Amino acid sequence: MDNIIQGISTFKGQIFPGQQQMYRRLVRDGQSPKALIIACADSRVSPEHITQAGPGELFVCRNAGNIVPPFTQQNGGVSSAIEYAVVALGVRDIVVCGHSDCGAMKGLMTPEALGKMPSVAAWLRHAAAAERIVCEAYPAGMDPKEHHRALALENVTVQLSNLRTHPSVAAALAKGELTLHGWFFEIESGELLAYDGEAARFVPFADEAGLPVAQASLTRRVAVPEYRAAPIAAE
Repeated sequence: MDNIIQGISTFKGQIFPGQQQMYRRLVRDGQSPKALIIACADSRVSPEHITQAGPGELFVCRNAGNIVPPFTQQNGGVSSAIEYAVVALGVRDIVVCGHSDCGAMKGLMTPEALGKMPSVAAWLRHAAAAERIVCEAYPAGMDPKEHHRALALENVTVQLSNLRTHPSVAAALAKGELTLHGWFFEIESGELLAYDGEAARFVPFADEAGLPVAQASLTRRVAVPEYRAAPIAAE
């Protein structure tokens, strides 16, 4: 806590004075973030730090395991953040960002370790599909480290699938107004992997090539062909 207090003091005395006009502008004009990032609550993974984004540039939702529960009528913080980002803020990109050495994925691998954390155990059920994929579709007898890495990567793709069940996301995708991304941050190397939806694999970020996307926003995706070019109804 002493370090936190010192940081607040430094911000107030040295940082904020030079950025006061920016903060006043953010209050006057409101926020207009470029993207929603759903990331893990792990203290070593900061989306703002990784992307070098400033105040007002990202709308961030963090939780154990970068999980997106499938849409239900029961309200939840992640669902509310998604709906607000898409409907109210009009973000054009949503990123699900996993990472290496994820404690949530370790808990998914060893459920007996969660005996005293029933809330965590219940929350991780939203990632059960990733564990089933690794157990049944990957080679048997994997090294625990390889199993953990595969689980953390598959979890990103599972949460992207859950994300598509949310009505606001489904509608924005259908209108061609939203792009979905799956990222994986390697803490130890600083490497960022991105999920290529067409190739169904993660690839390293390359400055010259940019980042592939999980689901691009190119055209309207309605199921009835004659309506694909029709004007979008006013909201």
